[in-house]
Amino acid sequence: MAFTLRSPVFGHGQPIPAKYTADGEDVSPPLEWSQPPQGAKSFLLTVEDPDAPAGTFHHWGLYNDFGQAHYRGPAPPKGDGMHHYHFKLAALDVEALHAPAKVDVADLRSSAKGHVIGEAELVGTYER
Repeated sequence: MAFTLRSPVFGHGQPIPAKYTADGEDVSPPLEWSQPPQGAKSFLLTVEDPDAPAGTFHHWGLYNDFGQAHYRGPAPPKGDGMHHYHFKLAALDVEALHAPAKVDVADLRSSAKGHVIGEAELVGTYER
C-alpha cells in the first residue's frame, strides 16, 4: 500500500464542507493517514491554495508544534470560481527541523526539502 492522506468528511477532488472554511466554524477537517514510509520520524502538514488571485496562498503549516499557529480554512474571494486546497503531508527522516519559532509555510517546506522521504496529498475544493 502507498502512503495516503484522506479525510472522512470529503474525498479527493471533492468540496470541503463549509464547517471547515472561513464561512463556517473554521476548524481543521479531520485527517487520517496510513502506510507512512519506513524511517519516518516526524511529519509536516501544509495546506496551500494555488488558485489564489495573487499566486499560491499558504493557509497552514503544522509541524510537531503546539504554538499559537492555528488553522485558517478556505476563504476564496466571492465570485472567483473554484479553488483547490492541497493538504500535503510530508514524512520526514528527522525528529526535528531546525527552523525559527516564527516561520512562514513556504520557508518551513524549504527547510524540510532534504528530509522528505514520502509525501501524501489530498485536494479539496471550495468556492463562494
